[in-house]
Amino acid sequence: MRRSTTICGLLLALAGLVTATAASATRTAARPSVATREAVVLYMRDIMRYSRETRYWQHVIGERLSPPPSEARGALAPTTLRRLDARWRHREQAVSRRAQHPPHRRAWMCIHRYEASWDDPLGPYYGGLQMDLSFQRAYGGWLLRRKGTADHWTPLEQIWTAEKAFTTRGFYPWPNTARACGLL
Repeated sequence: MRRSTTICGLLLALAGLVTATAASATRTAARPSVATREAVVLYMRDIMRYSRETRYWQHVIGERLSPPPSEARGALAPTTLRRLDARWRHREQAVSRRAQHPPHRRAWMCIHRYEASWDDPLGPYYGGLQMDLSFQRAYGGWLLRRKGTADHWTPLEQIWTAEKAFTTRGFYPWPNTARACGLL
C-alpha cells in the first residue's frame, strides 16, 4: 500500500510538472521575446523614417502623396514588418532618385548663373532663381510654410518649385535671363 501511494504521489508530481511546463511554454509563446520586440521597434522606426522621406520628396516634386504607413501599426510580426520596410525603402529610393534629376535642370542652372546666390535674402526676390512671395506661395506654398522664403530652401527645392511653374508659364517669369540662356 505504501508503495502504491508513493507511486501515485510521484505520478501526480510528474503530471503537475508536465502541466506547469506546458503552461510556461504557453505564456512564453504568447509574449514575444526581447529580440522580437527589438526587431519590431527597429522596423517601425525605419518604416516611419522612409515614409517621412518619401512624402517629403513627393511634396517637393509635386507628386501625389503616398498614404502614411498605417498598415504597419497592426502588423507586429517581424516578417510582415520586414516586407513593409523593404517596400517603403524602395518607394523612398525611387522618389529620391526622381527628385535628384529635374527635367530642366541645365536650364535652371543657367538662369541661376545670371540671377543671385541660392541663399540671397534680399527681397522682394529671394533665392537663386529670384522668386517673389506670390510666386513662392503659388508654386512652393508647402515649402514657404515649412521653411520660410526661398533663400532658406535647398537649390533642389528651388528648382522643383520653378519646375512646377514651368508647366503653366514656361520660362517667362525670367524673361531676361531665359533669353540670355537661349530659352525664349
